Amino acid sequence: MRYQKPKGTADILPEESCHWQHIETVAQEVFGNYQYHEIRTPLFEQYEVFARSSGDTSDVVSKEMYDFQDKGQRHMALRPEGTAGVVRAYVENKLYGPEYVRPYKVWYHGPMFRYERPQAGRQREFNQLGVEALGSDSAALDVESIAMAVEYLRRLGLKKYRVVLNTLGDQTTRTAYHQALLTYLEPLKDKLSSDSQTRLTKNPLRILDSKDPQDQKIVAQAPSILDYLSPEAQSHFQQVQELLQALQIDFEIDAQMVRGLDYYNHTIFEIMVQSQAFAGREMTIVAGGRYNGLVAELGGPEVAGVGFALGVERLLLLLENEQVPLPQISGPDVYLVNADAASSVEVTRLLNELRQRGISAERDYLAKKVKGQFKQANRLQARYTLTIGTAELAAHQGRLKRMRDGKELTVDLTQLADLIAEVRKG
Repeated sequence: MRYQKPKGTADILPEESCHWQHIETVAQEVFGNYQYHEIRTPLFEQYEVFARSSGDTSDVVSKEMYDFQDKGQRHMALRPEGTAGVVRAYVENKLYGPEYVRPYKVWYHGPMFRYERPQAGRQREFNQLGVEALGSDSAALDVESIAMAVEYLRRLGLKKYRVVLNTLGDQTTRTAYHQALLTYLEPLKDKLSSDSQTRLTKNPLRILDSKDPQDQKIVAQAPSILDYLSPEAQSHFQQVQELLQALQIDFEIDAQMVRGLDYYNHTIFEIMVQSQAFAGREMTIVAGGRYNGLVAELGGPEVAGVGFALGVERLLLLLENEQVPLPQISGPDVYLVNADAASSVEVTRLLNELRQRGISAERDYLAKKVKGQFKQANRLQARYTLTIGTAELAAHQGRLKRMRDGKELTVDLTQLADLIAEVRKG
């Protein structure tokens, strides 16, 4: 039987994993500068963690979530996104207590799972980087999230993107807008897709996010939420815009934009990129916003939150298409050439000692002849070769060769510090 990876998953081979490590390292550096620290949560949670936070009318819960009964007949789910698990950890560990600084800032990375049709930059097992800040409803924190996302893309080498904003307002706003949407959409119910007809009775705001072409024509004429903002929601959104202008971050407002999960309110944003990586279509590369109320929904106090997430696979596709330089696998500093069988023990001992002293080193394990070992050193792009044979061992010496130009010198194997100094000096 020939085994294959499940549909919608990918093997990340070493040549690619160094790219992943790069974007994670840059994330750690950028997010760390903003005082966000890494958190790691389980790959699966109780089903209700995601159902309560994302909303049962969202596509994530109603269509895409991998849920299952475990051996104890508990209803569990693989995580489809990162925020709910972070908020659950925040509540369970009482990270809102007086001993913790507010806002409580964390970032995460790792695999998520959604059952959907695989396509470029979208898999059933996919990876996200995300940040969350809990404990403040300041507009300045909304802007910090946006600024941090922009800075992260800049550090990676991306320049062409659009920052798009909207607000979903507070509860007063949502109540008024909910009624306005119903008034507009109910007479058009028969023209809506079957999914949107269901959403009409449960959460009409979700219809604005429909991908159905007929639905999109209908919602294009729908009332704008910006006309229903409460004074408090209007003030918050205005502050966000003013602070972004102060930071000279260009943005556009899209009053029809909503998020795919129900927990969002007030500021929402997306960073959009048009690229041949996505067949010339414009795609969302970063998405996020404010979610006041989610902590309380998962059993905690009334604590505000804001954050964003981005898809790693989609980001890598974009970086490669835009020809942004990415690191490659590096070869060893030294390849030890075993000139004869008698020197094998010394090669093994020296190899181990070099590695212990921080030198990347490799040797032959396939009993290749000397010529074959040099070819292997070339294939690995070793910086140096160090040839050791019976004659060299008798004199406690080795022949060190710099591979880029063939320059050779004899080194004293009893003075390993000198050898290491030569290698590091280059």
